[in-house]
Amino acid sequence: MTLRWGILATGGIAHAFTNDLKLNGLTVQAVGSRRAEAAEAFATEFGIPNVHSSYEALAADPEVDIVYIATPHPLHAENAILMLNGGKHVLVEKPFTLTGPEAAAVRDLAAEKGLLALEAMWTRYLPHMVRIREIIAAGTLGEVRTLLADHTQDISDDPSHRLNDLALGGGALLDLGIYPVSFAWDLFGAPESILADARFKATGADAQVATIFGYSGGRLATTLSASDTKGPNTASLLGTDARIDIDEVWYTPTTFRVIGSDGSVLESFESEVTGRGMHFQALAAEKLVADGDLRGGALPIDESVAIMESLDEIRRIIGLVYPSER
Repeated sequence: MTLRWGILATGGIAHAFTNDLKLNGLTVQAVGSRRAEAAEAFATEFGIPNVHSSYEALAADPEVDIVYIATPHPLHAENAILMLNGGKHVLVEKPFTLTGPEAAAVRDLAAEKGLLALEAMWTRYLPHMVRIREIIAAGTLGEVRTLLADHTQDISDDPSHRLNDLALGGGALLDLGIYPVSFAWDLFGAPESILADARFKATGADAQVATIFGYSGGRLATTLSASDTKGPNTASLLGTDARIDIDEVWYTPTTFRVIGSDGSVLESFESEVTGRGMHFQALAAEKLVADGDLRGGALPIDESVAIMESLDEIRRIIGLVYPSER
C-alpha cells in the first residue's frame, strides 16, 4: 500500500525527511506551514503538488493519508491531535511529545479513530539496528548485560537557539538523550530503577544529563547526553559471550563489529543506504497501515508513551520543569 504523505512544518528535519522520501520513491503529496511563503518554497524545492498555508488546511486535505509532524516538541501533541481529528495517520518526530500525559492523549485518540500514531525514532528502523537485533536474538552475545551510549554535541550557547530555550522544549535530554534512552528501552524494556544527574545552562536548559537504568538480573544501561561538549557518539552492547561496538555516529547508518570474548572479530557490518536513511521509518509506517497493525512494529505506541514517562521521571530527578508545566 502506497500512502500519500503530508509534511507539517518546513524546518531542517522536514527537509531531511522529505529528501529521503523522494530519493526512495515514496509519494509526498502535500506540505503545510503557518507561513504561505515557506510552504510554497518547500513545495517548489521538492515538487510537491498540494500547498497549504495552515496546518488546518493540511488536516483537511482529502489527498493526504499520513502526516509527518516536524515541529518543536511542545507542539507535537497539538499537531498530532489536529491531524488525527482530520482522519490522518501520523508519524511524529521524536521525542513523541513533551510529556507522558501528552503522549497518552495522542495514543488514546489514535486508538479511538482507528489510526496509526508512530514516533519517528528513525534509528530503530536502520539496517544496522535490524541486524543487531537479529544477532542478539540468535544468542551470539550470550546474555546482554550492559549498554553504554552517548549522544553528545557541541551546539551553540546562544540563548535564543532552540536547544537553549525551555519554552521550546530545548535541552540535551529531549533533543539528544531520547536516542540512547530509546535504545535502552529497545534492548531491555522498562527499567526497574532510574538514576540521573545533570548540569544546566544559564537559560535553565539542561546542558548535560547522565542516566543509569537498572534492570532485573543486574543488567544496566548508561547514557550521556550533552549539548555543550562533543563526545565519541558511539555505543557498546556487552554480553557474557561477546560484545557489539557501534561506531560513530551510532544512531545513524554506520558500521559495527561483533567481538568475541577472546578479542576476535566475529562479524563486521557496514550500512548501505540511499540518502540519510530516514525513509525506513516511513516504509515501516506504510506497512503497519497496510497490515492493520496500528499499535505494533519495532516501536509500539505504548512503548513511546512509556519512554516519555521515563523521560518525565528523569526530569523529576534532575529538577527540570518546562514553562507549560508551571
